[in-house]
Amino acid sequence: MRRAEIIEILKQDIMRLEGYKQSAPLRVGLEFLQDGAFPLGAVHEFLSPSMENLTATAGFISGLLSNIMSASGVAVWISNHRKIFPPGLAGYGVDPSRVIFIEVKKEADIAWVMEEALKCAPLSAVVSEMEELTFTASRRLQLAVEQSHVTGFVVRRNCRKVNTTACVSRWQISSLPGVDIDDLPGMGYTRWRVDLLKIKNGLPGTWDIRWVQGRFQVNPLTPAQSEPATWRLTQTG
Repeated sequence: MRRAEIIEILKQDIMRLEGYKQSAPLRVGLEFLQDGAFPLGAVHEFLSPSMENLTATAGFISGLLSNIMSASGVAVWISNHRKIFPPGLAGYGVDPSRVIFIEVKKEADIAWVMEEALKCAPLSAVVSEMEELTFTASRRLQLAVEQSHVTGFVVRRNCRKVNTTACVSRWQISSLPGVDIDDLPGMGYTRWRVDLLKIKNGLPGTWDIRWVQGRFQVNPLTPAQSEPATWRLTQTG
């Protein structure tokens, strides 16, 4: 066995021990991730301190869902005040009829509902919108996906204070002006400023990303632009 093959096997073993259940690499154009693959079978945290961030985050996650669900997958989207417009998911290649929307009356119940949904192995992904996520709750979510291999997304609405969680990654997504196609206004590609604040087995950073023909396309930033947005929020862990 070649040295490179041995190193790759060791890397996969370490990823499994740290909570990754990557049954097959998901490569959607995010080359800055380890091996260019988005981690499946894990829980990812998205910080959304404003409604603008929440809207941008929903679009970015929809792009991920379109690739995770493929043609026949089913996802669950949980919130206590649904803002997302289901037909809008089709713009990212997600069939809204394959997304089960669950509205929970009490904010405190959202994490429990998500945990139960994540235990359902036939699902492709579970998305939840909540304000608070304790370390204990996040650890329960991570333990759930380690058994089911379902991918989870926690969107932290109105997030002002960041605490330590067991999620394998933490992101903050902001909208950018679209790129016009053939100088036609209003016909441009969707763009985001993507801050990857933490990720296991990888390095954080900031990138400009656009959505082109069902994939993410990363645009390089200047050194002045590449400073992560970590410190725009109060850090407690």
